[in-house]
Amino acid sequence: MVDDHALLRDGIVAAIQAQRDMVVVGEASDGREAIESFRKHRPDVTLMDLQMAEMSGLEAMRTIRAEFPSARILVLTTYKGDGPARAALEAGAVGYLLKATLRKELVDAIRSVHAGRRRIDPEVATEIAEHVAEEPLSAREIEVLQCLAAGSSNKAAARKLGISDETVKTHVTSILAKLHAQDRTDAVLIALKRGVIAI
Repeated sequence: MVDDHALLRDGIVAAIQAQRDMVVVGEASDGREAIESFRKHRPDVTLMDLQMAEMSGLEAMRTIRAEFPSARILVLTTYKGDGPARAALEAGAVGYLLKATLRKELVDAIRSVHAGRRRIDPEVATEIAEHVAEEPLSAREIEVLQCLAAGSSNKAAARKLGISDETVKTHVTSILAKLHAQDRTDAVLIALKRGVIAI
């Protein structure tokens, strides 16, 4: 069980320990601890938060899956957008569950993942399906969009990223097309809703 909120971790651990056929073998509060704990315990299922200090859940998943390709990782998060969900699945997660649904879904989701099935929150699956055919933003486009979200002009974004004004303009044009946005503000709002960027 990996989460940086001790209270949430305690609650989830208690719910799992109440099951006759489940036992929690380890806990971690960040990605680095998660990797060490995984190496030590080799759990059947790992529950992983995405946003944590020190090292994110995404980084931890990539490291764990690189060493242990058969690791079954179920993400527990508050992020509903397709951006974080796609990133988690690309990093090796086999499940993606919203924390708001844990009371009803957690135990069944653990059993599904343990049995080798994928488990993705229906609301998140719908978001992914809506955007699956779209070309994703590049890492540089996301950086430019993050600058726009912070209120930067093209010139300020260019200075911050060490690129030319023209290159920023080209990226903005591409961002608007990929997100089907009418203008920069619309692009930022769409990206925030989908979890592509955060402020």
